[in-house]
Amino acid sequence: MMLSLFFVAAFHVVRHIPIGGTGGWDYLTVDSDAHRLYVSHATKMNVVDTESGKVVGEIANTEGVHGIAIARALHRGFVSDGRTSQVTVFDLDSLKTLSEIKTTGDRPDAILFDPASSRVFTFNAGGKSSTVIDAATGAIAGTIPLGGKPEFAVSDGKGRVYVNIEDTSELAEIDAKNMTVLRRWSVKPCESPSGLAIDRAHGVLFSVCENETMAFSDIKSGKVTVTVPIGKGVDGAAFDPASLLVFSSNGADGTITVVSAKDAKVVETVPTARGARTITIDEKTHHLFVPTAKFGPAPAATPEQPRPRPAVVPDSFEVIEVAP
Repeated sequence: MMLSLFFVAAFHVVRHIPIGGTGGWDYLTVDSDAHRLYVSHATKMNVVDTESGKVVGEIANTEGVHGIAIARALHRGFVSDGRTSQVTVFDLDSLKTLSEIKTTGDRPDAILFDPASSRVFTFNAGGKSSTVIDAATGAIAGTIPLGGKPEFAVSDGKGRVYVNIEDTSELAEIDAKNMTVLRRWSVKPCESPSGLAIDRAHGVLFSVCENETMAFSDIKSGKVTVTVPIGKGVDGAAFDPASLLVFSSNGADGTITVVSAKDAKVVETVPTARGARTITIDEKTHHLFVPTAKFGPAPAATPEQPRPRPAVVPDSFEVIEVAP
């Protein structure tokens, strides 16, 4: 009874974790076993202890950082450095950099570790490709052409990797061992998909899209089965296998849309803050984390920057923790 009450309780902000500093951000990742949260932050990856809410370290010199992949059995983490088109490999315990690997495509963005193949996959926005790296040796295993700009990706844990292709509004299915694209399917009416989450037990993918839509894809058939409305400015998605809830982080609205995967209905909309567009979940505690900062006025428009972004207030960068 207590478990069911836990999951129907309204989600709300339970903590603001201050990080400070300057610069932008992208993905963040939880290592539940180590109680660590890895947060991308311009030229470094901030490391937060999720129990104390304190910054406990950083992985430095990761220019244009986007995301992190964790290979716990190998005691290694892998960071995608978009500006230098490389991957920074570090030790999970000491946080010391072990090596730097040049990717085969420009501007690596999303990154993941596939346990079935023991390989790391970077998704290169500039190269429209995926660089495949042997996680144990750091050797380049190959390059997979993707035919479009890849965004977030997930692994089914059994040797298949799925990635949103933003500019074609498609999902691509990759054979991790043979490094080939097996299938592609449209996620329309979902346009420009970015964040992606997976329900491995039921074979469902959740793409979140620029046109305020979440698309459910059945993996077996390779088809979109239903779409759900979400908020504006989404860039991230997360799934909780215990509660069967899917979450989209909507940066323009400053909200999280909570969707039931069982009946494809919006459960609630949770206020967060403007700019909180990416998201991750701690599957052990069921807490959500979204990064953002405070914003000042936008600079004057120029011919080169007709729609300039508002400036980030220095030292206002933080992670907002949301829980049921």
